[in-house]
Amino acid sequence: MEKEWHACRRILCIRPDNIGDLLMSTPAIKALKQTFDCHITVLVSSMGAAVAPEIPEIDEVIVCDVPWVQTNGVTHPAQFTELADRLKKEAFDAAVIFTVYSQNPMPSILLAYLAEIPLRLAYCRENPYHLLTHWIPDEEPYTYIRHQVVRDLNLVARVGAVVKESRFSLQVREDLWPIVLHKLQLLGLQPDQPWAILHPEVSEQKRKYAMADWVKAGREIVAQGECQLLITGKCNEVEASAMRHEIGGHTFSAAGVFNLQELIVLIRHCSLLISVNTGTIHIASAVQTPVLVLYALTNPQHTPWNVTSEVLYFDVPESMQSKNEVVRYVYQSFARQELPLATPGRIAERALYMLERSCAISGSFQQPHTLP
Repeated sequence: MEKEWHACRRILCIRPDNIGDLLMSTPAIKALKQTFDCHITVLVSSMGAAVAPEIPEIDEVIVCDVPWVQTNGVTHPAQFTELADRLKKEAFDAAVIFTVYSQNPMPSILLAYLAEIPLRLAYCRENPYHLLTHWIPDEEPYTYIRHQVVRDLNLVARVGAVVKESRFSLQVREDLWPIVLHKLQLLGLQPDQPWAILHPEVSEQKRKYAMADWVKAGREIVAQGECQLLITGKCNEVEASAMRHEIGGHTFSAAGVFNLQELIVLIRHCSLLISVNTGTIHIASAVQTPVLVLYALTNPQHTPWNVTSEVLYFDVPESMQSKNEVVRYVYQSFARQELPLATPGRIAERALYMLERSCAISGSFQQPHTLP
């Protein structure tokens, strides 16, 4: 069964989600690339496409906001047929469908089938019969829950694709550091002094952490640690400016200041990232920057991977909780556990501890740190 995969020269990876989802699939994509020495094309959403050029193992990108995944775009039914025709013309040898356990893989599986891709690999709860050539019955989350990275690596391992190390693949454009440094200096931040990033922005409102609690935590960090705080986010400049004003001290707003490539460099150079469960925590994992996560009770398999980190949890308002029965099952199990809560006091306490540890390891705030 593995022998036919070793003959593959063009593999399509279907991962039409957000930036963080694509980053978590990079170890598995790397395994495919290294094992089969093949051309890798990834089907991504318009959101995920932003980070795709920074992933070395990806040779080509096809961008489409498919209707079975929550994205910013709206897809017309005709686009599905057009996409299948385009994929058919690409003459792929195999397709690998990456999914979260709460997603229905069938639309992506059907897409690969209609594109007449000979080998098709995916997890699926139902028997897909001829829609998949390589079917792995999906036991998550009812039997166990794995980290998304492990889930994806186990998927490709079924066809013989393995990788020696499972760190995320992400290019850091260090040549952009002088530009990033200049922008920081214009804001008034001193990069040679302790500084951390606060990233309150979310892609889904149910993951939003209360502004008032961000402010309380920020004030305590600034007061006790004499630390500079940099508030990042790509669009909500009014909220970031208000937060900066409320926290006071050496706090700076960089909302809308950095593009994605610059943000990657920025996170690489900071001492600590404090963020909600969003793409930034996976960027921090990729560049090995310590991260403190305020984690909404949503997807427990999406915590930071292979990096110094701590996770504090907060609940999702009942009105915003998912109607997906799989997600609800996990939430009910998750909510009953004794979890460290993301209170402002605990956020400040853990942030100050992690900053102290990061400073001790790096010895400098001017150069990127190196963790053991």
